[in-house]
Amino acid sequence: MSSIRFAIPSLAAGVLLVSCPSLPSAKSDERDEGLEFGGEYASGRAPVPELVGSLSDLFRDGELKKQIRLSQSKNPDLAEAAARLEEAGFNTRNARAGLFPSIDASGEARRLKTNSSGGGNNFGSVITNSYSASLDAQWEVDVWGRIRAGVAAADADRNAVAADYAAASQSIAAQTAQAYFDLIAAGKLEDLATRRLESFQNTLDLVNRRFELGTADLGELDLARTDVETAKSTINQRRNSRDQASRDLAVLTGAYPDASRTASDWPSLKRGVAAGIPSTLLESRPDIFSAYQRIRAADANVKVAHRDLFPKFSLTAGSGQQSSVLSNLAESNFTVWSLVGGLAGPVIDGGERRAELGAANARAKQALASYRSTVLNAFREVENALGSEQYLKKQEEATARALDAARSAEDRSLRNYESGLVEILTVLDATRRRFTAEEDLISLKNLRFQNRVALALALGKAY
Repeated sequence: MSSIRFAIPSLAAGVLLVSCPSLPSAKSDERDEGLEFGGEYASGRAPVPELVGSLSDLFRDGELKKQIRLSQSKNPDLAEAAARLEEAGFNTRNARAGLFPSIDASGEARRLKTNSSGGGNNFGSVITNSYSASLDAQWEVDVWGRIRAGVAAADADRNAVAADYAAASQSIAAQTAQAYFDLIAAGKLEDLATRRLESFQNTLDLVNRRFELGTADLGELDLARTDVETAKSTINQRRNSRDQASRDLAVLTGAYPDASRTASDWPSLKRGVAAGIPSTLLESRPDIFSAYQRIRAADANVKVAHRDLFPKFSLTAGSGQQSSVLSNLAESNFTVWSLVGGLAGPVIDGGERRAELGAANARAKQALASYRSTVLNAFREVENALGSEQYLKKQEEATARALDAARSAEDRSLRNYESGLVEILTVLDATRRRFTAEEDLISLKNLRFQNRVALALALGKAY
C-alpha cells in the first residue's frame, strides 16, 4: 500500500517539538516566554494552493473544469471568506496605527451678546465674536513592546485568515468535483433503473405469453409483475437523487438550485496513485499553516497581556490660536501651546489584568493543541485516502468480474426458462443479480473518483 511514512518529516517532527513550548506558566502568570518556531512558516507566507488547477489536470474533463471555475468565482461561501480576509487586513492596519501619533484638529466660532447700562436709564448691548483653532497630538511610547506585540498578533491573525481563504477555495473546488461525480453517478443509476424496468417488462411479457399458452401459472405472473412495479418505484427514486445532485452542484457554483444540470460520462483518470508520496506535501495544506499562524497570534497576545501589567508612557502636545478676527487664525505663530508627558499604570484593578494574562496563556495552549490536532488529522486523512484507493480498486475489479458472471448466468437462465428447464424465479433472481452488480459497479466508480478528490484535498494537491 502506498504510504507517506518514509521518514520522519519536518511536519511530524514539528508536532513533537511544539508539544513542550515555553508558554508562560499558569502558576507564574508574570513570565513572558515566547514560542519559538523555525522553518518557512515563520516567514508568514501562506502556501500557494495548487489543488484547484491540479484537479482539472488530473481528471481532464472540460465540463468539470468549467464547474470548478464557476465555483471559484460565484460561490457565496468563498465570497464570505474573501470578505473576512479583507476585514483582517483592515484590523492589521488598525493595530499598526497605534505605533504612530494621533493628531486631532478642532475649531470653534462663538458669538456673545452682553447687556450694559450707561448713565441714567440708558441701556445698551455689546456683541463680541471669538474664533479659536487648535491641534492636539497624542502618542503612547511603546517602551515595553505592547503595541508591537499587538501588531504581531494582528499580522499572524491576518496570515491565518488568508490561509483559511485558501483552505475554503480548495474545499469548495473539491466539493464541486465530488458533486459533479455524484451527478454522473446519479444519471447512470437513473439510466440503469430505466433499463431494469425494460428488462423486467420483457420478462413479464414472456411469462404472460406462456401463461396464455398454459405453460406458466398465476404465481409466476405475479412474481414478474412485482419486479416490474418495484422497478418503476426505483426509477422515481433515482430521478429524485439525480435532481438533488443537480441542485447540490448548482449551489456550489452560486447558481439557482434547479434540476437542469446533467452529466453522463466519467472523466478520464488514467494515472493511479504512485508509491512514495512525499510527506512534505502536507506542508502546503493551508489549514496547517492557519493553525500555526494562530499559535503565533496567541503567543503575541500573551505578550500584550503581560505588558499591560506595566505602566504606560504617553506624550500629549497641544497648540492653538484664539482671536476675535477670523482671518488672524491663519497666522503661523500659535498663542497657546502645551507639552505633557504622562505615566499611568494599574494600582488596584481587582486582578483584571492578571486574569486576562492567565486567559491569554490558556488561549495559547488551545492554539497549540489545535495545531497538533490539525497535523495529526491531516496524516489520518491522507492514510485513509491512500488505504481506500487500494481497497476500492480491488472492489471495483471484483465487481466487474461478478457482473460478467451475472450476465452470463442471466442469459443461460433465460434460455433454460424458455426451454422449460427452470422456473421463472431463477430467471428473475439472475436478472436481479446482474442489475445489482451493475449498480454496485457504478457506485464503486463514483467512490473511487470521490476518494481521489479526498486524497488531493488531504495532500493539498492532486497527486
